[in-house]
Amino acid sequence: MKDYLRQHIISNLGKTPDNLDQVLAAFSERKTKRNELLLREGDICRHVFFIVKGCLQVFVVGKNGNESVREFFFENNWTTDIFGFQNQLPAKESIKCVEPCQLLQIHYEQFQAMANAFPEFREMYKHILEVSYNNAVYRVNTLTAMNALERIQWLNENQPKILTRLSSKIVASYLGISPETFTRLKGKA
Repeated sequence: MKDYLRQHIISNLGKTPDNLDQVLAAFSERKTKRNELLLREGDICRHVFFIVKGCLQVFVVGKNGNESVREFFFENNWTTDIFGFQNQLPAKESIKCVEPCQLLQIHYEQFQAMANAFPEFREMYKHILEVSYNNAVYRVNTLTAMNALERIQWLNENQPKILTRLSSKIVASYLGISPETFTRLKGKA
């Protein structure tokens, strides 16, 4: 599994860093089942996850008990509760495996050691944070201005993987519409 991460790091940096084997050694492999929780809201976030295979859902649970999806992450992506991980505070969101997953994870202490010892690792993480922030802001700003049908069309054009791999209920939550509205409009998109 670490070969996937090796290739990901090399492609992001545009070269093979001298310390790559040491960085890779800091990661451990983890295989999960569908619907397994990696992080529960309120727990301290101890890991950053790299997805080799599968899909992770980052979400919050509203007062009504419904999940509100912030984002999905597929193969060759990273995820964590960024604020909780960086500050070692209780998580404000949960992370769940929507599909069975093969992950590489790095613990907070090892992550800090790699970031302090290897500037390239720190720089790559900074880039990941920037991309994640930009994607989240873009999605919120874009979807807020759209009606339900336009949201489905946007998803179909920009992230069709979500529509083909995930259930209608979870996709509707991601789009901020009811499952019934999603089902009714999906054929028109």
